Amino acid sequence: MDFDRSRRTFCTKLRRLKFSEPTAYVYNPLEYACASYNKYLDQFAQGKKKALFLGMNPGPYGMAQTGIPFGEISLVRDWMGICEPLGKLPKQHPKRPLQGFQCEKSEVSGRRLWGLFSEKFPKPKQFFKDHMVLNYCPLVFMEESGRNRTPDKLPAEETEPLFAICDDYLDKLIKTLEPRYLIGVGAFAQKQLQRIRPGSETFKILHPSPASPAANRGWAEAAQKQLMEIGVW
Repeated sequence: MDFDRSRRTFCTKLRRLKFSEPTAYVYNPLEYACASYNKYLDQFAQGKKKALFLGMNPGPYGMAQTGIPFGEISLVRDWMGICEPLGKLPKQHPKRPLQGFQCEKSEVSGRRLWGLFSEKFPKPKQFFKDHMVLNYCPLVFMEESGRNRTPDKLPAEETEPLFAICDDYLDKLIKTLEPRYLIGVGAFAQKQLQRIRPGSETFKILHPSPASPAANRGWAEAAQKQLMEIGVW
């Protein structure tokens, strides 16, 4: 699969979409952070995978800054060895500036997810030999106040064309990676996997968001237990 060509086609289709209020700003890190995203796929999306982990969409201090799903800056830079500059930037919300790897804020979900993976697999190639992490939707949606707006909160007339485009792109990646285990990081991601692979068995692990009381009570331990029950670890 030509990852960069597929990404460019994906972004062209996304660019044609229109989003109404209260969505006021839309960022697509697959465009302005494509250097890091391309490096991520080129280095780690080679060969068949045992498990695919799927998130929802970028967080403001993770993938929005780095271009990597759940992309906690320190782990992308220091563990994965990816630290590419940002390209041309979109119109930005003053409360949500794009600073790339200079951003000093932490993405809690990404810190938890990649923290667990990097602890179990000290070398990234050990993890990516059998695993891959992707996001379903690459777009960041923000309201005028700066509040984050997740894809599941968009009206149906906007999600229908958006999900069709995301389904098509992810379907191509799944066919390339041929994962045995399709794992949603949270309920939304599992639901989207079921859309793309109807009839296939899908799984779910607890989302590491700090908004989840269960995740705040020990996400790493809960996720490890779930992965062992699934049979991935």
